Amino acid sequence: MTEFWLSGPIEGIQPPLLPAAHTFLQVQHDIRDFVSDLSVPQLWATPGRSASIGFHALHIAGATDRLLTYARGDALSDAQLDAMKKEQALSGLESIELIAHVDRAVEAALAQLRATDVKTLFDGRQVGRKRLPSTTLGLITHAAEHAYRHAGQIATLRRIVDDAIPSAS
Repeated sequence: MTEFWLSGPIEGIQPPLLPAAHTFLQVQHDIRDFVSDLSVPQLWATPGRSASIGFHALHIAGATDRLLTYARGDALSDAQLDAMKKEQALSGLESIELIAHVDRAVEAALAQLRATDVKTLFDGRQVGRKRLPSTTLGLITHAAEHAYRHAGQIATLRRIVDDAIPSAS
C-alpha cells in the first residue's frame, strides 16, 4: 500500500491542509490494521505499566476532537471535559468499538479540514484553561501529529502484546 502522504490531492482539502489530512487517513488505516484482530485482553493489557492499546486508540479520538475544537476557536464543552476524564478509566471495549471511535474522529477531522478557510490558518487560537497561544494551523498540525504519535505507540505495543498474551482465536 502506498502511504497516504504519497497519494496526492484529497477532494475538498486545500493544499496547505493536505499533510494533516494525509496523516489522519494514515492513522485511520494503521489503527484498523493494528487492532482489528486483537482480543480484549490484548487491547487492554498494560505491559511494563504502559498505557494500553485501547487507551491510545480512545485518546487519539478524544484528543483529536479536543484539539480541533480549539482550532475552530471554540472552548471545550462539558461533554468533552467529561469524556476526557473518563478516557483513562475506560476499558473492555472490543476492537470494532475502538476502530469506530477513531473512524468517527478522523471523519470529523476531515470534514473540519474541508470547511477550514485557509485565510484563517494563522489566526490566533487559545488552548486550555491557561489559554495558551497557538494558531488554527498549529492546532490542526498538532492534532494530526499527536494522533500519529499514539498510532506509533500502538504499533509498538502490538508487538509486545502479540508475544505476551495469546490471542483468543
